[in-house]
Order: sequence, then C-alpha cells, then structure tokens
Amino acid sequence: MTSSAPTVRTLSGDAMHPWIAAVAQLRMTVFHDWPYLYAGDADYERDYLAAYARSPRSVFVLAFDGDTVVGASTGLPLADDTTEFQAPFVDQDVAVDRVFYFGESVLLPQWRGHGIGHQFFDLREAHARDLGGFDMTAFAAVDRAEDDPRRPADHHDNEVFWHKRGYVRQPGMTMLLRWDERDVGDVAHPMTFWTRPLEASA
Repeated sequence: MTSSAPTVRTLSGDAMHPWIAAVAQLRMTVFHDWPYLYAGDADYERDYLAAYARSPRSVFVLAFDGDTVVGASTGLPLADDTTEFQAPFVDQDVAVDRVFYFGESVLLPQWRGHGIGHQFFDLREAHARDLGGFDMTAFAAVDRAEDDPRRPADHHDNEVFWHKRGYVRQPGMTMLLRWDERDVGDVAHPMTFWTRPLEASA
C-alpha cells in the first residue's frame, strides 16, 4: 500500500532524453497485461519512442516515486508521427497538422487510484493548447473481442473514463499496428482512434 501519490512532472525537448529508457521499460511492463499482451521488444521500443525524441514539440508527463518512474504518458503533433498513425485521419480528410496525438498512459498498478490518469490527460491537453495550432486531441486503443477467453474476469475497461474526458470512439478510424504478442508472436492489431475537440484556453 502506497503512502502518498507520485510526483508528476511535464518534460519536453532535450529534458526527455534521459527518461526514454525508463518509459520503454514501463511500457513493456504495463502492456504485458491485458488488453495489449505485449511480449516486450527493446528494438520496437527504440523505434517507437524515436519519433517522440525527434519531435521538438513532443511531451513526456512522468509520475515519480522518488527518482523512479512509475507512470508515463506521451504526446506529439500527429504531423511528427509515422504515416501509419496519420493514415486514418488523412482518409477522413482531417488535417493532420491540426491534431495532437497522445501516446500511451501507463501506470504501475500500485499507484492507480490517485488521480494520475486525469493528470496525464490534463497536462498533455494543456501542452497542446500552449503550443497552439491544434483543433483536436486523439489517441488509439487496441480492439479486443468481448468474448476473448484471455480477458481477466476482474478487468475494467477504460471506456467510461475516456468518455468522461470527452473522448469519442471513431469506428471509421482504425489502423493496424504490429507488435509481438505473448504466446502468439508478431501480429497486426486493430487500433481504433478516440478524439475530442481541443478547446482554447480560458
């Protein structure tokens, strides 16, 4: 049982680089479980996070227990991401340069329930507003069958939380993203986007 909530910090630019390895490890740890069932792949992590490292407008929001990263969320302008992330927006005639894309929100189980998930969204949305020029924020979530036998009986999906944040699932905006799935191997997984308008600062 933890005694206090983690400290949350927002980093961008060169300040992100010392933490990339920690974020990669955290992604492999959290995504090992349902619904991603990620086997973990250091090469994949390096390539995936390289887009964030290259983008001068990207952001890391990190949760720390002392000096240890226990949670992370990322974001970057969709225009700075790869074509596979951009394609569903292009297909719907949505201007890629007006979208700020949110990567993962990963938090170790023992630190959940402290409101960190809301801070991850609040701070990334604030970063996008501060940058200016964005009309929309978006993220993608893996699609899994309701009757998948691997689904834990006590698993709670995040859809209610996302809806409360104002995000709407876009069934016509799905991409296929490959990763090494536990006990299966390299598989292309359907990932559907959720979006919301990014209102201007008050």
